[in-house]
Amino acid sequence: MSESETHEPEAKTAPIDELPAAVVQGRRPMIAGNWKMNAGGTDGCDLALAIARIAADHDETEVVVAPPYTAIAAVANELYNKKSDVAVAAQNVFYEESGAFTGEVSPSMLRIAGATWAIIGHSERRQLFGETDENVLKKVVAANAGGLKCIVCVGETLDQREAGQTLQVIERQVSAFAAELAKSGGDGVVAYEPVWAIGTGKVASPEDAQEIHAAIRGMLALVDGEFAEQTRILYGGSVKANNAEGLLSQKDIDGALVGGAALEADGFGKIIAMAAKLVRQGKPQ
Repeated sequence: MSESETHEPEAKTAPIDELPAAVVQGRRPMIAGNWKMNAGGTDGCDLALAIARIAADHDETEVVVAPPYTAIAAVANELYNKKSDVAVAAQNVFYEESGAFTGEVSPSMLRIAGATWAIIGHSERRQLFGETDENVLKKVVAANAGGLKCIVCVGETLDQREAGQTLQVIERQVSAFAAELAKSGGDGVVAYEPVWAIGTGKVASPEDAQEIHAAIRGMLALVDGEFAEQTRILYGGSVKANNAEGLLSQKDIDGALVGGAALEADGFGKIIAMAAKLVRQGKPQ
């Protein structure tokens, strides 16, 4: 953080400098596109196929698309028919398997539709729909049990950032689900998305983002060191082709959770290509 910002109390983390060198090894970068409430029909299929064509040239990068519920099955089917490695995520998941829960979708339903990932605890779910740390944990438990891999989101609001509470907030959020995510054997993903940067055009500097990502990895290491080494931590918050390189080149930034820029295949493809290029240039995986 810059010297002008309010000093924050230290969060509980494992000492980053004492983590083994493998902390930055073996983590294939992931670029995930969260389409939000867009591209919910045949346009979603067209977008997914355009992304798949680009992703095919960049095997170094794992690519995930998250269409609305209405397009998950169709998008997954199109990608399967094209033998694409692009994976499909749901933007949310419910923590019960079945019952009188109007409007909700269970992990097994999402698996049947073709999703293999679920985004959990996105800031818009937390801010607009009252998602709590308790709900996030219940959803991670359900996703693990139902065979879905998790992208669990954390991040602070502008008010929390200006009050110097960033690490306290993130520590609370991470500690709510870390032990359960560890049960996924390193397949789970954490996404740091500063709420003040989402959809605003504002982006954390690469150095500031790296500082938070390193702190998150230290928080995960309190549960298990190997788990912390294996877990990919994505940055989300107005990621675009013109700022991706600085972010993705940081040691503890293992990819990006992309919003608006994921709705245009060429721009999203440039982010995919940049992640792959950094691997080829020697950024440890």
